[in-house]
Amino acid sequence: MPRPLGELEDAVMTRVWQWNRPVTVREVLEDLQQERSIAYTTVMTVMDNLHQKGWVRREAEGRAYRYTAVSTRAAYSAALMNEAWSTSDNPAAALVAFFGMMSAEQREALRDAVRIVQHDDESAAESAAASAAESAPAPAAGPDPGSEPEEAAGPPAAPEEDSAEHPGQPGR
Repeated sequence: MPRPLGELEDAVMTRVWQWNRPVTVREVLEDLQQERSIAYTTVMTVMDNLHQKGWVRREAEGRAYRYTAVSTRAAYSAALMNEAWSTSDNPAAALVAFFGMMSAEQREALRDAVRIVQHDDESAAESAAASAAESAPAPAAGPDPGSEPEEAAGPPAAPEEDSAEHPGQPGR
């Protein structure tokens, strides 16, 4: 789960996300200076920290770097919402309270999002069924009436691994 960005980190990432292209410290600095007094080294440190935290990747260009967002603002927001929701002792109540705070436009956006996800789920299920039907072998002749049933072919199921043996890897 991503930790929420600090104020200056958010201001920098907002520009990286909005511009949606590789950016330099100088470009971000000049844009930030329209709102506040800030030093080049401060912006450079923030962008280096964002790189260390995995928010941006960077490529050397001469003596400088060009930074690119690793993820979208939407993905960042979704991760924050998911974390807040999953830490609730009553997730259903948390959702109801959250929905109650939404504007009519936000609730309509939520309805649209649910329709999209449901459509994607239905499409995936239809696609999986079609693939299974296409790749299914032709029906074989039934077993001889006098023969014994065969056991299922294939390797035996692997036993569940104890997640305690693999710290940091929940129930694999």
